[in-house]
Amino acid sequence: MTGRNSPIRGYILDLDGTLYRGEKAIPGAPQAVVELRARGRRICFVSNNPLGSREAYARKLSNLGIPAEPEDVVTSGWVAACTLARQAPQARVLVLGPAELVRELRRQGLHPASDGAEADVVLVGFDQTLTYERLNQAFQALRRGATFAATNADPTCPVEDGEVPDAGAIIAALEACCGRKVEQVFGKPSPHTALAALDLLKLPPQACAVVGDRLETDVRMAKENGMMSVLTLTGVTRAAQLACSQVIPDHVIASTAVLAELDNQLNPRS
Repeated sequence: MTGRNSPIRGYILDLDGTLYRGEKAIPGAPQAVVELRARGRRICFVSNNPLGSREAYARKLSNLGIPAEPEDVVTSGWVAACTLARQAPQARVLVLGPAELVRELRRQGLHPASDGAEADVVLVGFDQTLTYERLNQAFQALRRGATFAATNADPTCPVEDGEVPDAGAIIAALEACCGRKVEQVFGKPSPHTALAALDLLKLPPQACAVVGDRLETDVRMAKENGMMSVLTLTGVTRAAQLACSQVIPDHVIASTAVLAELDNQLNPRS
C-alpha cells in the first residue's frame, strides 16, 4: 500500500492482459472503465505492442465496449517514432517489426531503411514475420555502429491461450550475437512513455495510477515516475511471483473489473 495522500484523478491503463486478452475483453473491465469515466476520472490507454496504430487500438477498445479516441492512446511505436524524429530527424531506420511501425516512422518524417547497409538506427519491435535474412541485416548494421533501439523489451505478449515471444526475444538474440546492449527502449517502463501518457491526461504524476499486468514494465514505470502502481493478475504476472520480486506494486487486484472498487478506497470523499 502507498502512503501518499493525493487523490487519484487519472488512470493509465495497459491493454494486453489488463483490459483484454487477444480479441476478448477481460470480464467486467469495460464496465469498470465506463464507471471511472462517469466519476470524472481521466483515462489513458498505453500499449507496448506496436502492431497497431493509435486509431486501430481506439477502434478495438470501442468494439470491446470501452469507448476510446486515438488521442486517448499511447503506443510504443508512436512514442519511438516521435522521439527518434526529435533526436535524429534525418536518421535511416531499419525496422524489425510490423508494417504499422514503418508507417508510424514515415508519419513522423523518418526514413525506413531497406537494408542494414544504409541504417543509422536499428529499431526492434514485436516482429511476427522475422526472417533470418532480416535478423542478419540488423546484426550487420549494429556491427557497423548503428544505434540499437527498441519499441519495447517485453519477453512475451499475452494472448487468449497463453503467451507468444515478443520484442525482448529479438533483442536478446541481437545482444547475444553482436556483443552490444540495447541503448534505448521507448515503451514502458521508459520515461518517454510515462511523459507521453501524463501529457495526454494533463495531470501531475502523483494524481495518476498505472494499472497493468507486468511488474517490470507497468509497475516499474509507475514507481520510477512518481505514480501509484496497480498490478492486475489477469495477464503474465502471478501472485506467487510477488514474493520474490524486487518491484512491489502499491496495490494488487484480481482483475481490472474491480478497479472502480479500488477507486472508492483511493478517493473516499470524491
